[in-house]
Amino acid sequence: MESFSTLPLDPPLLRALEALGHATMTPVQAAALPSVLAGRDVIAEARTGSGKTIAFGLGLVARVDVARSETQALVLCPTRELADQVSRELRALARFVPNFKLSTLCGGIPLRPQLASLVHAPHVVVGTPGRIEELLENGALTFDATRILVLDEADRMLDMGFLPSIERLAARVPPARQTLLFSATLPEAVRATSRALQRDPVEVTIADGEADGAIIEAFIEIDATRRYEACERVLLDARAPSALVFCNTRRDVEDLAGGLAGRGFAALPLHGDLDQREREETLVRFANRSCSVLVATDVAARGLDIEDLPLVVNWELSTDPDVHRHRIGRTGRAGRSGRAVSLVAPGEMSRAHALESGDTRLPWVPLPRLPGSVRAAAAAMQTLRIDAGRQDKLRPGDILGALTGAAGLAGDAVGRITIFPTRSYVAVRREQANQALERLRSGGIKGRKVRVQAV
Repeated sequence: MESFSTLPLDPPLLRALEALGHATMTPVQAAALPSVLAGRDVIAEARTGSGKTIAFGLGLVARVDVARSETQALVLCPTRELADQVSRELRALARFVPNFKLSTLCGGIPLRPQLASLVHAPHVVVGTPGRIEELLENGALTFDATRILVLDEADRMLDMGFLPSIERLAARVPPARQTLLFSATLPEAVRATSRALQRDPVEVTIADGEADGAIIEAFIEIDATRRYEACERVLLDARAPSALVFCNTRRDVEDLAGGLAGRGFAALPLHGDLDQREREETLVRFANRSCSVLVATDVAARGLDIEDLPLVVNWELSTDPDVHRHRIGRTGRAGRSGRAVSLVAPGEMSRAHALESGDTRLPWVPLPRLPGSVRAAAAAMQTLRIDAGRQDKLRPGDILGALTGAAGLAGDAVGRITIFPTRSYVAVRREQANQALERLRSGGIKGRKVRVQAV
């Protein structure tokens, strides 16, 4: 594996990579970064989890001139979840670049706060095409100085009908720009978009075997009336610290998440009817292991970036083989192994057969048999929500210091810390959550009282 030190990167970027624990490049990074850093257009086929955000993010951050108060890069994403994930990774890469400003602009939240936040132009804009186009029409954005346009998950954006918006936005970015297109698949529609928007792009294709760890897939034939019982047995048999269960409808998501929670699982729903704050909080809790089962529609298939997810379950097969591949691709990432289990009722057999190719047959296994004493285990962590964030100058070190100082927790009792503009989340070991909650409420953070609650 090649080291990032072989690339022409400035010290702040190398320092950020070291702080993030990235020493060597993934295959997509090694193949794409030399061309990205050289200013070439790139079209890359690589699935989510292969490290593609760093593949375009390093080139983007490297080219930003923070002395210029202009929007110099635009990243288009299909969903709010993916836009938030990309924004977090870009901010992490720019953590040692002074005065770097990035704005995440997506639909689903009021327009007015976003308009107010754009009084001073950000260096980088990340968001969904519809909302960015709306802000552009309101005169809140201008891309006259934009030098880099990134289309992330391009195939998904086209599937969602964003092509007209993408074309209109691309027309507002100077033609001399660098255009980077990343996609999990490269169907003809994506290639046609590349031909329209890119100039002599370098093509990068990373086969699944190069980007992924091993995914052990299993299919279980079930009685459609006993689907819930079958799902519960799969989860109990796996005993995975975290699992992602896909359903085809929002109603099934709510029903299954509620049923599992009633049976002792730390389960939460994720679907498009949740508002942005609910979705963000749900994803934080799943990432920090205070929620062990996330039940989701395919809104989560593209936006989730959980590096170590050992189990994916299909409550019901998708009608689209490509969607099925994206679902199971949530596990077995970053070189780790994972399992994907699909529950198949007789009425779904045609969908199952559509996943076969050539002489390859699906691996069918029986439903696990479990002793009656097996019960769902509680999540290892508990999440505390603090009503203060970046706007209050709160940093992860401030929260960690308060918990390991006055609150008396050991460092290894504190898990992931996530900070948003007006609120923050910290995971602590479940058995010490009450102690942490009481001490933070009484002692505050850096001598300042804060509102804290368990979620």
